[in-house]
Amino acid sequence: MIGFILRRFVGMLITLFLVSIIVFFIMQLPPGDYAERYAFRKFAGSGVAVTETDIQTLRVKYGLDKPVWQQYFNWIWGIITRFDFGMAFTTVTSVNYVIGQRWILTLVLLVGALLITYSVSIPIGIYSAVRRYSFSDYALTVLSYLGLSIPSFLLALILLYIMSTCFGVTVGGLFSPQYVDAPWSMAKVIDLLKHLVVPAIMLAWANTALQLQTVRATMSDELNKLYVTAARARGLSERKVIIKYPARLAINPIAGSIGFDVNRIFSDLPIVALVLGLAELGQLLIKSYIDLDVYVAGTILLILSFVVILMNFLSDILLALLDPRIKIGEVK
Repeated sequence: MIGFILRRFVGMLITLFLVSIIVFFIMQLPPGDYAERYAFRKFAGSGVAVTETDIQTLRVKYGLDKPVWQQYFNWIWGIITRFDFGMAFTTVTSVNYVIGQRWILTLVLLVGALLITYSVSIPIGIYSAVRRYSFSDYALTVLSYLGLSIPSFLLALILLYIMSTCFGVTVGGLFSPQYVDAPWSMAKVIDLLKHLVVPAIMLAWANTALQLQTVRATMSDELNKLYVTAARARGLSERKVIIKYPARLAINPIAGSIGFDVNRIFSDLPIVALVLGLAELGQLLIKSYIDLDVYVAGTILLILSFVVILMNFLSDILLALLDPRIKIGEVK
């Protein structure tokens, strides 16, 4: 097991290094650079002529005059040696400061969405499989299909409308107005948790529906196998039979797909955040990419990629621990 974990860890580092190269060079694909965007925004409509010398001066100021490979090397070397993600051109400050608490809030949203996904989909999926073809099973199936068909942003808009018109409550943002700029305290944490409920549900909506169907299908298949019949024939209680054998194996697909769930949540996050007015990394990523603020956008993509890769790493370990039928060398 230790050797397996070490191999997976080394593979994770190699993957992250390759991802950093891809991310940085993808940021170079759009035409122009930040110096040109900055000059255009500053002097457009002012009647002031911008010369190539002015743009070149800006490139020198931000280090954009150097070859792309050298820019990448300086960026990645700063991350490795000083945990410094470079300078944010737009604000002329450190990227570490710009992403600041946004990445923490994004991580909290991610964890909240995952907790809702698994705490709802696993027990309900097992229940639906045990009660197959009953009214409750059909009702849960309809709800899961609605979860797969209704976009998260549309659900967010509907919820915003219901909360504001029927209950007079606003659910936008992550903090109440009095806590936005307040120092961290227990009251601020409690206020954050209250505001996290709605966006976490929105982000978990589609994932929960998908995993519910996955657990139901896997559980239904396991219930029809001979070892379940044999366990019942030995006189074990129905509850013990279900929990000890098929239920344990039914969550294997979920354990193996945590990384994909994280990826889906990150994909929905920018749109949901825009609708609910959340200060998280998705909006900042879109803005920095439009401005070609390469170090900010590259850092956000790198952080998100790291979280997905880390979750896949943990998923492999969890799958190997959950299912004794799987040999360590067979976990791909």
